[in-house]
Amino acid sequence: MKRRALVIGSGGREHALAWALARSPSVGEVLVAPGNAGTRGGVIRSVEIASLDAGAIVALARDAQADLVVVGPEAPLCAGAIDALRDAGIDAFGPERGAAQLEASKAFTKRFCTRWSIPTAPYLVTSQIDEAEAYISNRGRAVVVKADGLAAGKGAVVTSTPDEAQAAARHMLIEGTLGDAGRTIVVEDRLEGSEMSVHALSDGERLFILPVSRDHKRVGDGDRGPNTGGMGALALLVVDAPLLERIEREVLRPTIEGMRADGHVYRGVLYAGLMIAPDGTPYLLEHNVRFGDPETQVLLPLLDGDVAELFVSVARGELDTSAVTLRPDRHAIVVVLAAAGYPESPRRGDAIRGIDDAAAIEGVHVFHAGTSRSADGTVVTAGGRVLGVGATGASTKEARERAYRGVACVHFDGMHFRRDIALAAP
Repeated sequence: MKRRALVIGSGGREHALAWALARSPSVGEVLVAPGNAGTRGGVIRSVEIASLDAGAIVALARDAQADLVVVGPEAPLCAGAIDALRDAGIDAFGPERGAAQLEASKAFTKRFCTRWSIPTAPYLVTSQIDEAEAYISNRGRAVVVKADGLAAGKGAVVTSTPDEAQAAARHMLIEGTLGDAGRTIVVEDRLEGSEMSVHALSDGERLFILPVSRDHKRVGDGDRGPNTGGMGALALLVVDAPLLERIEREVLRPTIEGMRADGHVYRGVLYAGLMIAPDGTPYLLEHNVRFGDPETQVLLPLLDGDVAELFVSVARGELDTSAVTLRPDRHAIVVVLAAAGYPESPRRGDAIRGIDDAAAIEGVHVFHAGTSRSADGTVVTAGGRVLGVGATGASTKEARERAYRGVACVHFDGMHFRRDIALAAP
């Protein structure tokens, strides 16, 4: 009998995961909870879930008789959803709560990096505004102020002056703008260089490194405007072998081995956000314990084969990559279409047209994120990042041309997007 897979989450990442699982020969049905307007078709269907806490996820997995559960968002991972699923005897893809501290607490990760000699920027961890202000004043250089806890992508403030940095620290520590997440902060040096993301699957010992990707965070062309959850991404970046070997040797392996030595076997995907310094040093900016969004939408189209088999092997601590093939001859990009008012105050309820026309273009795939269906069945906006229009091609240029042809087919009132995704890529 074929597997029934359950994906937890509702964004573009989860639609991409469901899409990849549905293409897996071992899978007969994919459930997505709670899903979105795009996770309804073919072998994929949305199902209701009471909440995303561990108890509700286990209850749904049991009721649905799921053979594999893939938890997309960070919050349920950090709250122990995988622990509960494994205790219930269900194959679950993702790290357990102890290992998920790498994303749950930036202070934990900085201290972990120090103990295991992983390159990272000099830093201060504090809950005291006086200590933060003194450190910022004495540092004599630009810094980044980060909330320690989960802040839905809004917890890092990149500053240029001491006044900006001290204001960010006051907002978090005194005004409580990020609630509990900002009661402790990390102040670290602002690094210069080339930013990239590396995703690697691990069963706690072995690694399977996926193609290098790059996210475009700021809302406007030329990296202008406020930060967002991500306005687009590309893969496969051209990265020389010695640099990749150094990233594996200095960042990825020490993380997996250090976590295991600390009693936390890491099974799942480890997402390292890196800054490559001019001298080639790969500095760790952050670790995430789940697939990035929108990076998932460009990584999974580069995998052929049975992704479900790959995920199950990771969940069981027996990493086996034979079920999939990486396509080094294929490049991918995705362009995020955002709602009016995003990122400050996204508008909801605008009708979306042209999705099927975009998806009909060769090499184009459309992943839903902030979408829902109105009473009459019309697909409407229901979040800030609405759709990811992605494409693959024999080159980044071909993938880019296809993706923007797809973008041109789609329309909803107030729609905006970046026009320079992957523009500078070779």
